[in-house]
Amino acid sequence: MLVQAAGSYWQAAASPRPSIYPCLSHAHHSHSLVSCTSPASFLVVSPLLIRASQLALLWLLVARSTYPPYHSRPQRALTMAVAAAARLLLLRLVVLALLAAAQQVVGKSAVLSLRELDGRRRSAATTDTRSSRYYVDAMLAETLGEHKKAGAATSVLELKRHSLTAIPEDPVARDRYLRRLLAADESRANSFQPRRNKDRASASTQSASAEVPLTSGIRLQTLNYVTTISLGGSSGSPAANLTVIVDTGSDLTWVQCKPCSACYAQRDPLFDPAGSATYAAVRCNASACADSLRAATGTPGSCGSTGAGSEKCYYALAYGDGSFSRGVLATDTVALGGASLGGFVFGCGLSNRGLFGGTAGLMGLGRTELSLVSQTASRYGGVFSYCLPAATSGDASGSLSLGGGDDAASSYRNTTPVAYTRMIADPAQPPFYFLNVTGAAVGGTALAAQGLGASNVLIDSGTVITRLAPSVYRAVRAEFMRQFGAAGYPAAPGFSILDTCYDLTGHDEVKVPLLTLRLEGGADVTVDAAGMLFVVRKDGSQVCLAMASLSYEDETPIIGNYQQKNKRVVYDTLGSRLGFADEDCNYV
Repeated sequence: MLVQAAGSYWQAAASPRPSIYPCLSHAHHSHSLVSCTSPASFLVVSPLLIRASQLALLWLLVARSTYPPYHSRPQRALTMAVAAAARLLLLRLVVLALLAAAQQVVGKSAVLSLRELDGRRRSAATTDTRSSRYYVDAMLAETLGEHKKAGAATSVLELKRHSLTAIPEDPVARDRYLRRLLAADESRANSFQPRRNKDRASASTQSASAEVPLTSGIRLQTLNYVTTISLGGSSGSPAANLTVIVDTGSDLTWVQCKPCSACYAQRDPLFDPAGSATYAAVRCNASACADSLRAATGTPGSCGSTGAGSEKCYYALAYGDGSFSRGVLATDTVALGGASLGGFVFGCGLSNRGLFGGTAGLMGLGRTELSLVSQTASRYGGVFSYCLPAATSGDASGSLSLGGGDDAASSYRNTTPVAYTRMIADPAQPPFYFLNVTGAAVGGTALAAQGLGASNVLIDSGTVITRLAPSVYRAVRAEFMRQFGAAGYPAAPGFSILDTCYDLTGHDEVKVPLLTLRLEGGADVTVDAAGMLFVVRKDGSQVCLAMASLSYEDETPIIGNYQQKNKRVVYDTLGSRLGFADEDCNYV
């Protein structure tokens, strides 16, 4: 037995293992995820523990041995010395066997490497409850990407391996490109702050159902999400397929049209009203040209010099980032996912400028009369939902669904039940969607901050990065840095509006604490792994916390699309509620 125990120890000691003091050495093993307190890991060690117990039993027997009474005094002394030496030797072997057992715990059950993720993710989800619930393993490659499930409570974030031609390869050009997009996002976020801005931004928003694919707009040089609609058409020509940005922060849907006096470059051909048999300009005496347009854009329609009721109605729509669209208010037939709607009111843009990438325009999913949601409410019940994919490649997409609700919940692909919270209306900003956030946690650690519990948090698919009240952001940032920084990752310079960045060069995996928001009514929404980190440099040398701070405590917090990835977000406008559920949105 002694020989077997000693042999087991030396065999274990000769094998390469992580440190037997994982809690002390964790910061020095950036490629390993080590659990110091996993109760299930003792099951792995049971053979060595049994062997150690056998050695301990032998030690007790030796300790209780006595010398024969017929021995002389010298013989008795020699016997006692031998017994003491044997006890000491056995004690050392027991300790060494236990240390070897501890090494096997670390080596087999709690260390996750890139090579082991595919084959052992499920067992990891059951052996480390803290990691399973609040953390993810992130593999760094080129740029943000695919999310994979690993059991019911664990996810693995993979950073995209696909080459994105829309983002420049040159580091200087890439830097300039991302700064421009984030600056535009900051301008948009600022436009939602009515206390600090005189001009109101364009409005926001959205039982049968219709579903269309929803993809990242990165290939069209936008960080927003896009879908394709069909517009117009006649017996002699097909409807025009147009790729538009999906925006809950706008009401009026518009596309660039011929003849365009000042249009930006887009991928699809310009929409030609002359080629549609169902196209018609809205006239100045129509209600859509007055109150409806004012509610949707902040400005009533313009009717030219004469003001005659038969003249065309012109719209002018300005966005908070300086972008704009101007043109003719019109009606036509629009089709989404095989369902068509006649007499749909939209903007036929003749002069357009801004950071819309290569899209043809914008789909407004706001709450006023001219939004797509309101115009289709009689058919779809004022309900819509979306699932924003984490993948940025063209081979996977999420979805935008009109209709659904409780009766069609089975059409969703969510992996958790839809949890609802109250949808709040702000009289000062009627088109927008608001909710109440009553608490927050990072990596399972509850936060205390002045701004938590405040009402009117805006949720917006057209804003990219989430903005938090300064006190809340400081609390989130401090706890994130405490947990994420414990691994010893070196800090990197801030980038644009992102001030918490790290250099992850050479790391195959990182442990990322997740942000959980507690909503009014008790619903918890945990940000997906793909929404926690923003990859600035493709080599991983600059990866940032994908959130930013507002300037003042009394400004409106915003939940942006980056933090809504891999969630089914349900907008029930008639029921005045918002729903959230986990869903893998990368449909292929």
